[in-house]
This record gives sequence, C-alpha cells and structure tokens, in this order.
Amino acid sequence: MTENGDELGRLLLAATPLGDIDDASPRLRAALADADVVAAEDTRRVRALAHALDITIGGRVVSYYDHVESARTPALLDAIRRGDTVLLVTDAGMPSVSDPGYRLVSACIDAGLPVTCLPGPSAVTTALALSGLPVERFCFDGFPPRKRGARRAWLDSLLTEQRACVFFEAPHRLAECLADAADVLGAQRRAAVCRELTKTYEEVVRGTLEELAQWAVGGARGEITVVIEGATRAAADPAELIGAVEELVESGVRLKEACAQVATAGVSRRELYEAVLAARRG
Repeated sequence: MTENGDELGRLLLAATPLGDIDDASPRLRAALADADVVAAEDTRRVRALAHALDITIGGRVVSYYDHVESARTPALLDAIRRGDTVLLVTDAGMPSVSDPGYRLVSACIDAGLPVTCLPGPSAVTTALALSGLPVERFCFDGFPPRKRGARRAWLDSLLTEQRACVFFEAPHRLAECLADAADVLGAQRRAAVCRELTKTYEEVVRGTLEELAQWAVGGARGEITVVIEGATRAAADPAELIGAVEELVESGVRLKEACAQVATAGVSRRELYEAVLAARRG
C-alpha cells in the first residue's frame, strides 16, 4: 500500500510471439487491452502486434529500449506507485533475456513494488527442445563476443562445461563463430543451429560443429539460436595424446589431420597441435 492508502500497481513482464501470432497467450491479449501503460522495446512492433491480434491498446504506449532504459525507469516506477499496471514487452520472447527489462525489474524489487510474469514463447527453451541434444542442464550466454580473440576465450571457458550451451548469434557472424567453436571445442562436438523459430521458414540444422561450420559458409538469414552439447567428460591432458598423434604422423597422416582425429571432448585439435609442437621443441 502507498502512504495515502491507495493500492500499488504492478509490473507485468509478458512474453510475445517469436513469429507465429497464434502463440500469443490469452493473458497477453488481455494485458495489452487493459494495462495503464505499455512499455515496449519498439512501439511500432507492439502496435502491429495488437492490430494482428485485433486488440485495441487501452493505455499509454512508451518506448523502452536499451538506450532509454535508465532514463525511463523512474517514471515507470512512479506510475506503479500511483497504482498503474505497467506492461513490459519486447520485440519477441521474454523481457530481460538478452532484451530490455532487467533494470526495471531490479528497480521494482528494490522499491518493494509488485512484479509478475505472463509466461510464453522463448527462443532459448524452444531451441533447446528442438536441438535433439541432452539439455537437462544448460547455460545461456546471450550473444558471443564479436571480436575473435574474445570469442575464442569465451569458447575456451566452455571446453569442460558439461551443461549444454545455448546462445544467439548474428547471421553474418555465424560461420566464423562455428568455425572457432569447432577449433576450440572439437570438430566432433554436436550442435544445432535454429533459424527463424516458429516462423514460416523455420529451419533446424543439426550435426557436428565442423559440419555446421561448413554449412554456415553458404550464408544463413534471420534470427539465429545455437545449441552446443556439453562436454561429456572433464578435460584430458593433451600430453597424454601426443603419442597417438605421432603414430598417425609416422604412418603418413598430416599433423593437423592427426590432431583432428585424436582430439577428444575436453581437448581441442588446436590444443593438441600446440602440445605436439611444444613437445617437439622440448
């Protein structure tokens, strides 16, 4: 309750369709019509969504995207204190999951204001379900670093991660990202690339990281979600595998190919290649 006895409003976080408009829940439809304030990542998109659902937005519509989150949050908190219901929606999926929302949720919690959620579509859980990989345990990493060095360091952190990893990637960076993943995590680590989920041209491509990296060279368009299976065991010591590599080399196999054949989960061919060279120098 507020100091003057008026009832507090609340913040509603609502998941919006990824593509198929029929995924809009009845609760989302009602909230769009009834909320006092609709805070949207893109006001044009939310108006188009309401039009497609044959709903008239009853409240005030304000923009709430990355660059205005900090500036807009205080006014939205004041509206909730006055008793308003504020509905927060992003372009697709669940607010706060690599989309605006965290700052407003955190501010409401700090201020003791009610927050609830209208569950619904999520690219993360949809991709996990469609991947065909063991995903009982998983981690979500948003978007990978854009620069190659930082991206490879991020992939290094996943080398012994036994949980499946799901992340988003831009189409024009997908091929490079998958090639780095194959090099760092091992060519035979399984993965799935999910494109345009729930939309007309939905596509899920499954295979090894090496296969997917080669596929992605041809170009991929649309919204991309990637799932990589977790490591099946803790990292082995590359030194333990050097002998097997050298045996293949003695039989006529090129060093890089020998490393690719011997590399196992937890030891990438790059690590193994560097270990062989270091052993030869030493």
